[in-house]
Amino acid sequence: MNQNAKDAIQNGKTAIGIEFGSTRIKAVLVGEDNVPIASGSHDWENSYENNIWTYSLEEIWNGLQDSYQKMANDVKEQYGVTLQNVGAIGFSAMMHGYMVFNKEEELLVPFRTWRNNITEESSKALTELFNYNIPQRWSIAHLYQAILNGEEHVSEIQFQTTLAGYIHWKLTGQKVLGVGEASGVFPIDLDTKNYNQTMIEQFNTLIETKNLPWKLDDILPEVLVAGENAGTLTEEGAKLLDVTGELQAGIPLCPPEGDAGTGMVATNSVAKRTGNVSAGTSAFAMIVLEKDLSKVHPEIDLVTTPTGNLVAMAHSNNCSSDLNAWVGLFEQFSKAMGMDVDTNKLYETLFKQALEGDADGGGLLSYGYLSGEHMTHFEEGRPLFVRSSGSNFNLANFMRTHLFTAFGAMKIGMDILLEEEKVKLDEILGHGGIFKTEGVGQSILAAALNVPVSVMETAGEGGAWGMALLASFMKNKADNETLDDYLINNVFAGQAVKTVAPDPKDVAGFEQFMERYKKGLAIERAAVDHLN
Repeated sequence: MNQNAKDAIQNGKTAIGIEFGSTRIKAVLVGEDNVPIASGSHDWENSYENNIWTYSLEEIWNGLQDSYQKMANDVKEQYGVTLQNVGAIGFSAMMHGYMVFNKEEELLVPFRTWRNNITEESSKALTELFNYNIPQRWSIAHLYQAILNGEEHVSEIQFQTTLAGYIHWKLTGQKVLGVGEASGVFPIDLDTKNYNQTMIEQFNTLIETKNLPWKLDDILPEVLVAGENAGTLTEEGAKLLDVTGELQAGIPLCPPEGDAGTGMVATNSVAKRTGNVSAGTSAFAMIVLEKDLSKVHPEIDLVTTPTGNLVAMAHSNNCSSDLNAWVGLFEQFSKAMGMDVDTNKLYETLFKQALEGDADGGGLLSYGYLSGEHMTHFEEGRPLFVRSSGSNFNLANFMRTHLFTAFGAMKIGMDILLEEEKVKLDEILGHGGIFKTEGVGQSILAAALNVPVSVMETAGEGGAWGMALLASFMKNKADNETLDDYLINNVFAGQAVKTVAPDPKDVAGFEQFMERYKKGLAIERAAVDHLN
């Protein structure tokens, strides 16, 4: 047993990060050295109800309580003590979406997640109004679409927030967001680190004729930057989080953040000219910019780091879901053949096959579009695998093609940044499930972006750990210490990093694949139109 960890737990010298991902809610407890000492997780899935991707409030709270309880049980089993006091706590979640409440604090319509491509009209109108890209996922696009749709609930809105903001509010009573999370709600002014006031006024003018009883500034949460105190756990909040009643109230909370920001923190890529790619259910690249982009690109979101620096985000809705489904098929085959294959071993074997394939994937083509894909203008998706009679169809090329296509839509956005906007990048840090098999996902991504790709040994810790680091930063930072410095000095010093440089042959092969990918979008369109 680690005595230092036990002492830290008993003396409240720890921090908790809890993140709501799209398929898993994870809780991580870190010790004084910011290394994880306990964790717990809860699997969940969104539902598609009345043409809306959603999670119920019951699922949200059950998932939070279950992941926290599993972490608390992990503490008890490892260290023989009960978790009662913690130095700081932070919550993060998938960004964007739509949660609105009335004056009785009741949710007015079911939570609309980032996955809903239902706001095209408002997204276009607001992008034009602000001369600033407002993607369909953004909270403001959802709000304006509800107004355009004439939805009855709009006049009753008292408060609008995100999933992370909702959890934080219920546990502390504070209606706040971290600036990174807020930057996916409404555009941020980089000088004030607050909502862009000019655009707020433009929006208020835009909706004047609707005679609503609120103005936008009345209903949005307050914006805070990393390191600021965002309230404390109330008695009610402590009971909501820990149903056993062991956890004490009064614990300080840091500003709630989005999964994009926690990914940046967990990969130490909050400084300029750094970037990271998070690859799981969706894939997104986050590049910290040195300056503004030259023009508005509908494929590129502009958000911020948790400290308020400008970040260009190339986000694709689909990444590994279809790939995972194919691996599941091979698992079923193995079982049918009487072989009991370990899932991790199966992934590793299949992923390594991809490195044996032809540079371009042998002429095969697939789209892992389980849901719509805004990057290529699809409001719905149809997972699709296709080949010509002359393709080199073997297992290695099959796996290579599915790994290529996992980054296909995101690559279209990254090409705009690297080629059109001439954004400079020193390296990319990869994190997420696709990088678990050493060297494979890294090599594919390096080929896609033609940039060295690094993976840290902590890459598997993900956003919940990143959130715990933000909580720890708030609690433990020195006077005037920046988040960049805190991470370098207290978290990543001496961290083992594995870097893969792009292989020119693979880079050329990926470009060939992308030619095929772009031409083949008409096949995907036909599938959406004709396959219900």
